[in-house]
Amino acid sequence: MLLRSGQAVRSPFRYRSTASKLARHINHKPPVARICQPAKSVSLALAIRKPLSISLQRYQSTSSSPYDQIDKKHEEAVKHDKIEVHPDLVSSTSSVHQVFHEQGVDDPEKDADMLAGVKEDLKTIKETFALDEVPREALIIGMAGVLPYLATSLSTVYLAWDINHADLDGQGFLLSGPTAELVLHIVEPLQVGYGAVIISFLGAIHWGLEWAKYGGVHSYRRYAYGVVAPAVAWPTILLPVEYALIAQFSAFVFLYFADARAVVRGWAPHWYSTYRFVLTFVVGASIVISLIGRGQIADKINRLPSPADRIKALRDSQLEAMETEERMKRDRMMAADEGEEDGEEGEGDDEDEGEEEGDEE
Repeated sequence: MLLRSGQAVRSPFRYRSTASKLARHINHKPPVARICQPAKSVSLALAIRKPLSISLQRYQSTSSSPYDQIDKKHEEAVKHDKIEVHPDLVSSTSSVHQVFHEQGVDDPEKDADMLAGVKEDLKTIKETFALDEVPREALIIGMAGVLPYLATSLSTVYLAWDINHADLDGQGFLLSGPTAELVLHIVEPLQVGYGAVIISFLGAIHWGLEWAKYGGVHSYRRYAYGVVAPAVAWPTILLPVEYALIAQFSAFVFLYFADARAVVRGWAPHWYSTYRFVLTFVVGASIVISLIGRGQIADKINRLPSPADRIKALRDSQLEAMETEERMKRDRMMAADEGEEDGEEGEGDDEDEGEEEGDEE
């Protein structure tokens, strides 16, 4: 490198060092043709440098796809075909382009059943809760067993409506207000007592299955069903009606899940869970109906004392009677003591009078 007039002059014989070669290699920009891969054909290689439209045009003209080839024989045959006229197909909507389906093609949604999904769901529910495998005798007796529960619930609803009617108009539809209230108080213990009997019966079924050795012998684990059920059911008769119905509803639901679990374990027939579900559904609906009916007249009737209230009243009366008896005993004892004191005073007076008479003589 030579310096001339403050400028760097390139020498023709300058020595190219390794550093200068590396710098030239880094700053060197290879031509575009070297970056591209070798073209498989001349047409595609030239298309790289041309616009996209020209490239697509050349691809279409050189494509060998059978779908891009023109069938000249078929075109010639179609050219000589005569177009048939169908005036019956011409209408005000024949020239309208359909959005969801093509013209001349049957609309698959036209005849579709809009309730097909609902019908399919109902069919599934029917098959799931079919009672075809339940023995006929058990089905008849079981359905008859829920009728008293259903009757008392419907009676509660009607009596509640009659009481409301009497409260608004002064006279009930069939019964007067006091009469309807009296009948309602008769229906209440019937429903609660019958519910306790049914719950106890559901527990006793497992004792029978254990004695029959259905699904094997399970001893205390299966006997526990028959013990827990009445232990839960009978205390409910001591509760107020609303609390008793809620407690029995919970007991029915608990026993249903216990019976379903027994079916899964093989302790009961496979149809028993479906059978129990149907019966529990009817009983549960009856209890809900009764609670709704009583809720409409909660502030319009006098609540009768429950068995617990009667027991409390009996205990209070017994305590009061004992207190009265004790008070009477104390009074008699006090009267006897006073009588003895009066007798002693009388004797003393007699003696004094006798002494006074002796002195006088």
